This record gives sequence, structure tokens and C-alpha cells, in this order.
Amino acid sequence: MAPPPAPVPAPSAPSPSASLYVGELDPSVTEAMLFEIFNMLGPVASIRVCRDAVTRRSLGYAYVNYLNAADGERALETLNYSLIKGRPCRIMWSQRDPALRKTGQGNIFIKNLDEGIDNKSLHDTFAAFGNVLSCKVVTDEHGRSKGYGYVHYETQESAEAAIKAVDGMLLNDKKVFVGHHIPKKERQSKIDEMKSQFTNLYIKNIPLETTDDEFTELFNQFGDVTSAIIQRDEEGNNKGFGFVNYERHEEAAKAVEELHDKEFKDGKLYVQRAQKKGERQEELKKSYEAAKMESLAKYQGVNLYVKNIDDEFDDDKLRVEFEAFGNITSCKIMRDEKGTSKGFGFVCFETPDEATKAVSDMNGKMVGSKPLYVSLAQRKDQRRQQLESQIAQRNHVRLQQAAASGMPVPGYMAPQMYYPGPQGYPPPPGGRPGMGYPQPGMMPPRPRYAPPGQQVPGMPMGAPYAQVPPPQGYGQVPPGYPPRGANGSGPTPPGPRAGPAGPPPPNAPPAGARPAPAAAPAANGNGTRAPPAGPAGSAPRAPAGAGAPAGGRGAPRNASGQRGPNTPLVEGSGLTAGALAAASPMEQKQMLGEVIYIKIFSQYPELAGKITGMLLEMDNSELLHLLENDAAMNQKLQEAIAVLNDFSSKELPGDEAPAAA
Repeated sequence: MAPPPAPVPAPSAPSPSASLYVGELDPSVTEAMLFEIFNMLGPVASIRVCRDAVTRRSLGYAYVNYLNAADGERALETLNYSLIKGRPCRIMWSQRDPALRKTGQGNIFIKNLDEGIDNKSLHDTFAAFGNVLSCKVVTDEHGRSKGYGYVHYETQESAEAAIKAVDGMLLNDKKVFVGHHIPKKERQSKIDEMKSQFTNLYIKNIPLETTDDEFTELFNQFGDVTSAIIQRDEEGNNKGFGFVNYERHEEAAKAVEELHDKEFKDGKLYVQRAQKKGERQEELKKSYEAAKMESLAKYQGVNLYVKNIDDEFDDDKLRVEFEAFGNITSCKIMRDEKGTSKGFGFVCFETPDEATKAVSDMNGKMVGSKPLYVSLAQRKDQRRQQLESQIAQRNHVRLQQAAASGMPVPGYMAPQMYYPGPQGYPPPPGGRPGMGYPQPGMMPPRPRYAPPGQQVPGMPMGAPYAQVPPPQGYGQVPPGYPPRGANGSGPTPPGPRAGPAGPPPPNAPPAGARPAPAAAPAANGNGTRAPPAGPAGSAPRAPAGAGAPAGGRGAPRNASGQRGPNTPLVEGSGLTAGALAAASPMEQKQMLGEVIYIKIFSQYPELAGKITGMLLEMDNSELLHLLENDAAMNQKLQEAIAVLNDFSSKELPGDEAPAAA
């Protein structure tokens, strides 16, 4: 009899998931930091910090997804308003459906809050009336309360109860207003309605000798005035402005029509609808932007930016240099608060043709003791965008040229050099990994090894390059690292790693002894000596002049005062003249760059990468001289720092793009 078939297990129901919104985060908070915090309360399925699509900067909020709702609820109760990098976070259930947020059901508005009330205090106050979905006190850019906030309840009944109980109560000795939250569109429509039916007027340019009775009598002729007041200081002196309120809108509108810009006691009155400070600032901002754009359009193509102006020049001398090209409407050299010339200015012509001719003839011309730079004036942001585009284009061309020639890409280091595995670094393709040094503005490089007694930031000490190199020479391989090829520049075929210790090969010199010098090569047929033959399959060594000339400047010295091939060029480094001479020109530059970086890092850790990139433009012989001579190195460092400071502080053209006054 056949056994009964085994029962088919029913498919397990998916576990409920829970998504939390985490707001008010510091911009430096990452997914890893949030995982360490939220994973303590239950298994986290995923975490995402929302970032700007272009700049990739954090937007200040994230989503944490748990595998089950119970863990999410526990995290909400435990971690809400807790400090993350010194800022209290705000946690709520993620509302994927925007309908609840848009309708505003259960959402209330609180104003006139004391500055000492934060999110948690507000939550604790209003949690007694129902389940709070979200609670927030609005703050400025410095984290200070603006005096109002919002509380969103799960039900409308809870919101009604909170309004009825708290509206008009004292919170921290301040009477608060609590009401239903009105969406921005509805508020704007009400504001527009109030503007069209205004009754309150603002009056300025009031003569200082005007009395309150005269002021009231002036406006009584247009209707019933409910209040009229002139603002005065502590001593009772007239400040020159005041307010008048009418019963009806028609009366206020008639007063504006009759009295605005009208003479009153030897002065012209300003009479308009009274505005709140924010509304007035918004109108002034819009009018300023409109005037700015109009000015740019007016002077587009006729306003010239001139820099590298001689310090002895004034506005008149500059005008004389340019007046041959057409009619100049304005000419000005920019000066600081002490009246000293900043070295640049603006010249504005009547027509674009005159400006174009001036640019073509005056750009690069020696005027005084300096060659002028002349171009069309641009706004500062336009100029910055153009410079960034030019730099990106040049870098792209350099990368293409480097890739076409097979050279290592400047400024790039393979990822395995940052994050070594437990077994050390894998052998990179093509031999020694490329160690490019970035130009100013790029990420500084990380050296292969730390300065003596220090650890490279961000690199584990267990990795081969996290330790100070062994003293046996730069070209030797650290224990546990894959051995190089026969010529020291390429990887060997796959095979077992060399152990940390083992019997020495036959005919090997004793430990600590220097290798015997090679015999002088025999002369060939034309009287010159051929280079010594290396091991089978090895490439010929580079000539001495290619990097570290033997016996010349930069050659290492032995104990008697003369450098030997295995003496480190810099104390504490593993770079020797022998290893440098055996390397290709590109590898020589990389070796020198690593040692220079370590030497600079001890004095200027923030600028080490940028300065190294600048120094590597020099010849290898000059770099060796800098490594030998501390005074020369310090002089070059000061020059590089001066260049960087000048680059960062120099004003971009277009700072005063409109025509000079």
C-alpha cells in the first residue's frame, strides 16, 4: 500500500511592513548612522536618506522601513524627538497617500508660542486629546522657534477637542491661539480679498510739527475715522509716519486717491494701504529683481569688465584709454573702503559695436605697467558657471588623452586602495597601481603609508599600506603582498603567496648586508659600455638621468657622506634612489608624489593633496632637490599656499555687472 502523499505547505502570508518618516535630520546623517540607531529595536528592511538629484546633498529627512509594524511602533515611541548628531529627530508614520495631507483633516495651527517650547513639549501638551500623527514647531535657519507650529491628529474629533480646550490658554505665560489649519491657497485668497477691501492706511512724510488733531482733521473729510495715530519716540517726538483706519473701504480708497503725493505743510504725503512687514519685503524683493533684470538687459553687450588695471590709474585715465572706440556713458574703477584700487573696473559704451571693437583692440594691451584683460561684463553666477564648465571640459579632455596613451588617470585611485580586504591588496592589472594626485579643488589623495607615528585617516591598520614601510627598501614587497615580476614592475603569474618567513635562497647575502655592486659592463664595439643584463625576461633599466641620477643631485648618500642606491631619500620613507632609477618616468612621478605628500602632511594636512598636485608639475630633478633641501621645500610651500589663497579670495568678474555709476 502506497504511503499517502505529503501535505503541500500553505504559502506563508507576507509579514506586515512599516515605513517611518524621520525628519529634522542633520545634513551629515547617513544611512549607516540611522541603521545603527533603528536596528537596535528590530530588523530593518531598508533605509533611504532623501537627497537632491543634482548636488546629492541631504534634504534633511529619511525613510526607515521595518519588516513588521510592531518594531516600527516601538521605534516611534522610543526614538521620537531623540538626539541624532545633536538635533532632535521627528518621527511619524509615512503617509504615501497625499490625500490625508492635502485635505488637512485633523490638522490644527498654534501661534504665539514661547521660544522655549520645542517639538516634544508641544507633542506632550496636545497628546492628551488624541493620537498625534505629526507635531512640529517651525524654526528659522539657526534652529530658533518662529513662535508657531502645527499638530496633526488622526481624527477630526481630536482636533476639535484640542481647539476647544487649549485656545486662549497660557503656555509658558503666553496666551496661545489654536485653530484649524487653513491651506496656503485658501489663505492667499483671503489675503487678496482683504487687500481689495482694505480700510487701514499707512501715511509717511508727515511734517514733524504736525499735531494729532491736525492729522485727524486731515483724514476726517473723507469719512468716519475709527483711529488715527502718529508714531512717536520715547520723548514724544514725531517720527514722521502714522496710521489711519476707516469704517468702510470706500472711504479709505477715496483718502488714498485724494491725499497720495499731495502737498501738506511744505511736504508731499505718502498715503497707501497698510501692509504687513512680510508682504512689504516680498514686494520690495520682486521690484528689486525686476529692476536688476531690466538693468542687465539695458547694458547687455555694451558694458565691459576691465581687470589688471595699474594701481596708479583713476577713472579719468581709464576713460582716456577707451574713448577712442566710441561714446562712453560711464567709466569707473572699483575701490575698497580706504579708496585703494581693487585692480578692476567697468567701462560702458553706447552701442554694442563700440564695445566689441574695444574688447578686440584693448584685451592684452600693455597699459601702464600691466596688460589689460577686457571682456563683456557678466553676472557673478554666470561667470562662475562658465568657469566650472571650462574646468570640467579641460578635465574631460585630459582624461581622454590619458586613457588614449595608456597612462594612469590623474586624480584617480582604485577603490581597493581605500578598502583593503583581510588578505591584503589584490595585484592590480598592469603592475603597480596608479597613484594620481588631484589638482586644487579635487579630493586629496591618500598615501600608501602614514607619516611616521601616524595612521592614515580612514584606513585600517591591518592593511599592508596602513603600516610604516619596512626599512629594507622601497622596491621590496611587504609580507603578505603579491610578489612583483622579475623587473619589479609587474605581477608574477598566479601562484602561492610568499610566506612571512622562510629559508633564504641560495647565494643570498646575510641579513643586514648590502647587495654587492654589479660589475662594470664591458665596452661594445664602438667604445661605449652596454647596460648590464638583468634577469631573464626583465625590461632594461631606465637611464640615470630619467629620475634619480647616480651620484648627481638627489642621489642618496651612505654613512661616509655619499648616498648609496638603497639609502632612503627621506628618513622614514621606503623610497630609495635604486628603486627610483629602475622605475618608468610615470612611476617615478608617483613615487616622488607619495613621499612629498607625507612630508607636507605633517605641516599642512588640509592642503597636502592640493600642494602635492601643484609641485608634481616640476621636473623630477627639482623634486629631488626639494626633498634634500628643507629651505627650498619651505619656500615652495609658501609660494603654493599664496597661490591657493589668492585663487580662493580673488573676486570673480561680474560682481558689479551693471554699468558703473
